[in-house]
Amino acid sequence: MRWACLFLPQLAIDGVLRRHPDRDAPLVLLEGPVQRRVVHAVNPAGRALGLRPGMPLAAAQALGGRFAMADHDPTAAERWRQLLAAWAYRFSSQVSTDLAHAVVLEVGHSLQLFGPWPRLEARMREELQALGFRHRLVVAPNPHAARVLANVHDGLAVGDSSCLNALGQLPIERAGLPQDVAHALSRMGLRKLRQVFALPRDTLNRRFPRDVLQHLDRLRGAEAPLNWYQPPDVFEGRIEFEHEVESSQALLFPLRRLTADLAAFLAGRDGGVQRFSVVLEHDGMVHQPASSAIEVGLLAAERDAVMLFELARGRIEQAEVPAPVRGMQLIARELPAFVPAARDLFDPRPQQAVPWTQLRERLRARLGDDAVHSIGWLPEHRPEHVVAGTSLPRKMGGLPTPLRPGWLLPQAMPLRERVQRVLAGPERIESGWWDAAEIRRDYYLIETASGQRAWAFRIAGEQAGPFMLHGWFA
Repeated sequence: MRWACLFLPQLAIDGVLRRHPDRDAPLVLLEGPVQRRVVHAVNPAGRALGLRPGMPLAAAQALGGRFAMADHDPTAAERWRQLLAAWAYRFSSQVSTDLAHAVVLEVGHSLQLFGPWPRLEARMREELQALGFRHRLVVAPNPHAARVLANVHDGLAVGDSSCLNALGQLPIERAGLPQDVAHALSRMGLRKLRQVFALPRDTLNRRFPRDVLQHLDRLRGAEAPLNWYQPPDVFEGRIEFEHEVESSQALLFPLRRLTADLAAFLAGRDGGVQRFSVVLEHDGMVHQPASSAIEVGLLAAERDAVMLFELARGRIEQAEVPAPVRGMQLIARELPAFVPAARDLFDPRPQQAVPWTQLRERLRARLGDDAVHSIGWLPEHRPEHVVAGTSLPRKMGGLPTPLRPGWLLPQAMPLRERVQRVLAGPERIESGWWDAAEIRRDYYLIETASGQRAWAFRIAGEQAGPFMLHGWFA
């Protein structure tokens, strides 16, 4: 087996940076009571100003640089890790979040589907970068070894023969041992993990807690069961704004993030979404609602991030926001199975052409549900009543038999061209006696002198007389 470890060293601050359009602006996360605020995490731009974790807020402000601040929320960081576990679920059915600050997944059985590890690694890094999370990726024969190696390495892939040697090169401080244990071992003159591996087991058991030896055994491949991640049946994403937002354009950036997260979640569970809600949170002032929901409904399940964003964007641009917005939620509870659209092996469509299903959804989002209709056949013999428009797609079993013209005139009119010959007919249609619109006609497929094919009729029973033109064939 081969295990990949996705190590997330800056997960908390990456989660906050995802809602900032400018990721290069200095940002710090704060923790502690109001009287003694302390810097918990700093992004690279903040480090360039001299800011460091553990620094008091007063000392950070004394440096004179301008930086944004946000409260550190441990529960939010865990939500981001669960989102990445849902994303990783698309690559493996064995995904776990048991190991701290990481997501581990078994990729040995996935290489037959996704190709060799370098190709899968490049794909995972590209998608993680699009999601906005800094990371390290390491592959090892067991998840615990991969997690410890990710403390030092990025992009390392070791097999059974080289794993123990790679572990032996790790410094004691980065080997995943408790801090007091690592300090005690270093005072004994031990600097590398291979020196700890060489110690007698009885000595380690006498001088250190039992979990130290268990940790060393897990690194060398001893079985240690993990809890497997199971994707939930509901998606809930939320972004809180630092200030009130009154423009719908300012809502598009967080909306793009939320729809991208939804698409990653759906891809992980190999499903789609047919209805979701965009909830705009307000301050709940007097005579104003605390939140307003914008429903986004689709005629078929979708999971493409661009498509979901375009649909939600069209709904938000049409909606009236009753009050300034302080936060946004995206909630999806209807998650049916996703069936990809059927495509021909040699697709004749131009590369830039949009499939009809996606174009239909975009038109509904932009113009409204009642502005886009489908055409369907009704169980009716009278030609002028056969075709009907509906706002929902109607399953059509093909053209009604016998063949009908593609162009039916709104009203029948006398045929002015000379009839060259009659190709088929008569076909008698007698119907409509129950609604005061009775017809009694004999229809013919005729060819005119100019070579056109027309659909015309006479009153039922008449063998001669002028034809009434009712439609044209292509």
